[in-house]
Amino acid sequence: METSTEGAAEDCGSDVAPAADEYPAGANGAVATVEAGEGGGTAADVAAPRVIPPTSLSPSRASDFMQCPLLYRFRVIDRLPEKPSAAATKGTLVHAVLERLFDAPAAERTAPRAKSLIPGQWDRLRESRPELVELFADDPEGERLAAWLGEAERLVERWFGLEDPTRLEPAERELFVEAELDSGLRLRGIIDRVDVAATGEVRIVDYKTGKAPRPEYAEGALFQMKFYALVVWRLKNVIPRRLQLVYLGSGDVLTYDPVLADLERVERKLLALWEAIRLATETGDWRPRPTKLCGWCDHQAHCPEFGGTPPPYPLPVRAAESGGGSQGRMGPD
Repeated sequence: METSTEGAAEDCGSDVAPAADEYPAGANGAVATVEAGEGGGTAADVAAPRVIPPTSLSPSRASDFMQCPLLYRFRVIDRLPEKPSAAATKGTLVHAVLERLFDAPAAERTAPRAKSLIPGQWDRLRESRPELVELFADDPEGERLAAWLGEAERLVERWFGLEDPTRLEPAERELFVEAELDSGLRLRGIIDRVDVAATGEVRIVDYKTGKAPRPEYAEGALFQMKFYALVVWRLKNVIPRRLQLVYLGSGDVLTYDPVLADLERVERKLLALWEAIRLATETGDWRPRPTKLCGWCDHQAHCPEFGGTPPPYPLPVRAAESGGGSQGRMGPD
């Protein structure tokens, strides 16, 4: 699936940590299980964690694989570190501010109050992710940081022209959802906001700090929302009435009203995608797919397209079946 580069680095919300939503990390960031006998695991067992295949799928990781199977491998299988991004971190900060604003009574949800939350949320973010100090390590006078915080303020302020928080009472904020399909595939993710009308109708809302995509990329932008709608349907047997993307970078709101056929189509697509991931996991055949988005990638040093060599594959492999190798390209719905 081709993805627009417009706002690519900023369209990150709660689901931004690579592979954190797939399974827990063990020692040195690897995914581990320790096979202990009656006497318990040995020191060698603990020191040499065993990497296990992925067991679930989130919108971010699904998009990674569709964008580039090798990127998925680097993030989910190899768990390669990535440098903190100022754009993605700004998105996380803005999301935190919009979430916390709803702690206040409706009448107090004003733009000045929202902007006043930014310094405190930035402090909390740095405390939880010490690596973010690298973002402004070369900014001793704090000029770049001040400009960056100013950009976050403008994004927050723009939201008030798109939605009126004094008239909203979200049923859920930063809601973690997980559902298992009949096939056994587990889908999971974090929804920015869920609104429930008095009539019971559900609206799923997602904030984007980048710009709205061009029309030819709108379907790709809605993939994440349809993913969430599928999970909600499977959990509650309720089809969300509306999916809403709020683009703070451009001041646009994109809405879509899904029907059952949409969710069934997305489920078929995810099952095909998961089968492709399973095949790549078993064969070790993770092929790079060069696009304009390669310019944003932290893993060029390990990518064959840039003269790099991937790390040794940490899982057992089997010979690829004849005719395989099509993973990473999803056909029309």
